[in-house]
Amino acid sequence: MSQYDSFVTQLRSLIGVLELEPTSSLYKDAIAICNYLEDSVYRIAVFAPFNHGKSTLLNALLGTKTLPIDLIPTTGAAISIGYGAELETTIVLKNGSKISELGTKILKQYAILDDDRRMKDEVIEVKVSCDCACLKTGVEFLDLPGTNDREAQNNLVKDKLLSADLIIHVLDGRKLMTLEERNHLQNWLQNRGITTVIFVVNFLNLLTPEERQNVRNRLCFIAESFRSDLPSGISNIYCVDALPALRARIKGDLAKAQTTGITSLESALQNIISLHQPDVVKLPRGLKIARLLLDKAIAKQQQLIQITTEERQKADRQIVIKQKAEKIIQQNFNRSISDFRGWLYLPKLLANYQAASAIALQQTRFDLWLESEFKADLYSFQQAINKWVKQGCEFFDRHSPPLLAIEFPDAPLIEIPEYILDETKQNTDLKFNIPSELNFLLRKKAGAVIIGGASYAINKVAAKLESAGGQSNTKVGKISSQVYVDAAEKYLQVFSSNANNTLDEYEKIASEYIIFNPPAIRSSIATNNYQLQLLNNLINNMQEQINQLTI
Repeated sequence: MSQYDSFVTQLRSLIGVLELEPTSSLYKDAIAICNYLEDSVYRIAVFAPFNHGKSTLLNALLGTKTLPIDLIPTTGAAISIGYGAELETTIVLKNGSKISELGTKILKQYAILDDDRRMKDEVIEVKVSCDCACLKTGVEFLDLPGTNDREAQNNLVKDKLLSADLIIHVLDGRKLMTLEERNHLQNWLQNRGITTVIFVVNFLNLLTPEERQNVRNRLCFIAESFRSDLPSGISNIYCVDALPALRARIKGDLAKAQTTGITSLESALQNIISLHQPDVVKLPRGLKIARLLLDKAIAKQQQLIQITTEERQKADRQIVIKQKAEKIIQQNFNRSISDFRGWLYLPKLLANYQAASAIALQQTRFDLWLESEFKADLYSFQQAINKWVKQGCEFFDRHSPPLLAIEFPDAPLIEIPEYILDETKQNTDLKFNIPSELNFLLRKKAGAVIIGGASYAINKVAAKLESAGGQSNTKVGKISSQVYVDAAEKYLQVFSSNANNTLDEYEKIASEYIIFNPPAIRSSIATNNYQLQLLNNLINNMQEQINQLTI
């Protein structure tokens, strides 16, 4: 277990909540620093622009020609070199498969650049194990692709540097510190909290003594910024002629090796490794990334607060609008119900429609009157009620109930008495002899139509007799007219009662549909609230972790 387990857990949680783009620099740095804090291996990364001799330098430190070297940029992957009883190479591919072989010949197939000087996309990890004394203590060298060649290689180098405890930056004494190299020192190292850097100047054997001194003088000023976390008394500037050093090591010429500067570099590395303090090297980088994540988290926290506040305000405004709409809709619905009840009030209904319906019955046009006049008046009240129910359902996003429908009773069936003409009987009343077959029909369902025609004929005859000065049977006219008036009254009574009952039931049903029920918290607001609460907890926990680690 690592002493930074709790810290790493908080870092990973914060990375997850922030939902950083996997391709972003902060995401890559944060993942790299988590892996770095959990790793107990002491890693020394060697990086430089291509053709600066970094692989040659590594081979010289290992004492054998382990890594591929050439006059063109060759290293096409990050090659980690650790301890092993035998020289062996393991290639890990993106599909998860591993290829292991003794020796390092397989590196030429998987770990060097292709003909277009591109890294091989299918390779994600290259490991070499060898029996080297300096690796037995848990040290691992990391040979990185050359920079200043392609963007993909630069990105890989930048990502790997963050997971190295010590950086060996190989420089070309003939063209010391180009502008791009200075930018890399600033952006890739210093700005990311990496200050444990050793500068190794190569190719000094090709320079004059005066040129060598000028190189040293120029480098001292830059190197000073990258030694604050190195043990005191140990220099971070070394001059090594890499190729002569490798040749001397292969031949076993110790005296020659000492003249190349390789032994001084080895001695310094051993001292640095033995005096290594994780809190001095690892923690500052972890804290730097943690603070960057914390800043990002606080920015997201403020953004979520603003979004949630705006959504709540919007939801509150909509609630107020719908509450006002509810009041208006209910008022108009109740007014429409009240207006309809007033229209259905029986005395008013009789006053407005009894006479017209009685005449329509008498003139055998009751159905026409019902459709063209009575129903037309009723529909205006019915539609007004339905209109507000529909609007309420639409506004409150609810399914509409069945619309109000008023049923009408069947047309009235009218009964009139028999009238028989008896010439042998003397009386003052004029009677009409209506055949029994007709009287039978008059009592059947054909009532309104036939009776209307018969009554009309009877009344017409009675009127003629009266105008001729004869005696008329006024009782006949009165009886037949009263029948229609009574029938119309009964029809309207039944209609009023049924319609009021229907209206009562519908009012109960519809009232449930035009009530605004404030919705539960929107899913988006609930999600933001959850994220905000989680983010608040993580920010507080991370701040506590930082405080504890910096005490």
